[in-house]
Amino acid sequence: MNVRTRNWLLSYAVTAVIFAVIDVAWITIVANRQYESQIGDLLAPSVNLAGAVVFYLVYVAGIVHYGVQPNHQAATLRQRVLGAALFGFFSYATWALTALAVLKDFPVLVALTDIAWGAAVCSAVTWLTATLLRRVLSRAGTPA
Repeated sequence: MNVRTRNWLLSYAVTAVIFAVIDVAWITIVANRQYESQIGDLLAPSVNLAGAVVFYLVYVAGIVHYGVQPNHQAATLRQRVLGAALFGFFSYATWALTALAVLKDFPVLVALTDIAWGAAVCSAVTWLTATLLRRVLSRAGTPA
């Protein structure tokens, strides 16, 4: 396996773990309560596990591509975090603003909270992943 592929796959794995931990905490502590109180009548009785898994697999690839950028050594941490923030903002805004436009009585608060969360979580995950990988790879003698 070449170095670029290895860096990308390592970045994907680290990003996936960090994103899953943070997002599950967010869903458990904040989102579930807000969704139940604000859009409870729209919620399915149980989570569609296949849909959730596919979302995480695809979304993590986006964070790695637009945020972590493992094969762009010249990118600064600031550029990576900004790229991730924009990716999260636009991705979550697509969902939230579409819901606001087409779902009856969809709350503005839920839309704004989701958009802010998308930008914040992608930024934090990228910062943590890039910082961790830089330390790990520099110890291994591999450029981050």
